[in-house]
Amino acid sequence: MASPADAPSTDPSPSPVEAVDRALRVLEALAAAGPHGASLAELAAGLGLNKTTIHRTLAALRHRGFAMQEPSGRYALGPAATRLGDDYFGEENLPVLLHPALVALSREVDELVHLGVLSGREVVYLDKVEPERPVRVWSAIGRRSPAVTTALGRALLAHRGTDRAALAGYLAAADVDPAHVWAVLERARRDGFATEVEENEAGISCVAVPLLRGGAAVAAVSVTAPADRMTGERFASLRDRMADVLPPLLPAGLTLP
Repeated sequence: MASPADAPSTDPSPSPVEAVDRALRVLEALAAAGPHGASLAELAAGLGLNKTTIHRTLAALRHRGFAMQEPSGRYALGPAATRLGDDYFGEENLPVLLHPALVALSREVDELVHLGVLSGREVVYLDKVEPERPVRVWSAIGRRSPAVTTALGRALLAHRGTDRAALAGYLAAADVDPAHVWAVLERARRDGFATEVEENEAGISCVAVPLLRGGAAVAAVSVTAPADRMTGERFASLRDRMADVLPPLLPAGLTLP
């Protein structure tokens, strides 16, 4: 468990609003402390502030739900604080945050690129960028497909702790070989990307990488192309291009495996 002293360092210059700065430092310390939280004494020692000051700050944070006190007396990050990140990376914001990355990837590989998230047993396509080709693969924002038949869905399931029991629920939504899907998820966990070959749409194949937040997949990005162009070598090449292009363009807090 990280200690309050492990919280990110702050700018040494004086804060314009000392009380706000102090509250933010406490929030950073609580986040670093993790689910086990920190005691008042640990927070005071780690931040170099007296207990009375820390206690007042915690009272204000607790009032707004940004901090909470466990029965043990230790303090932890509250639901209002964790909800900030969830709201920021919500489905309404993800297309705006990630569109530049999709554009860059489509230009790099000259193929159709999708952004998708899980919704129940399905994948929902939130955004797409098409290449400048005379003949294009059809797709639509808002379209839904069974998660287990798509590279997007498989990339997400592989990095959300999906075990065989949980996978059974997703398999009920599609006519697909359970052993094959499980093998694809295992490879995706190992290699960091998932594939599908004409399993969601005849003549079309995809490769996808998950976007991780705190180690869990919150979205995925895929490259889609006619199956005759998607050889094993092409899959590997596209994965390499995704690993090169996407990370510098992802918003802070999102990573590839």
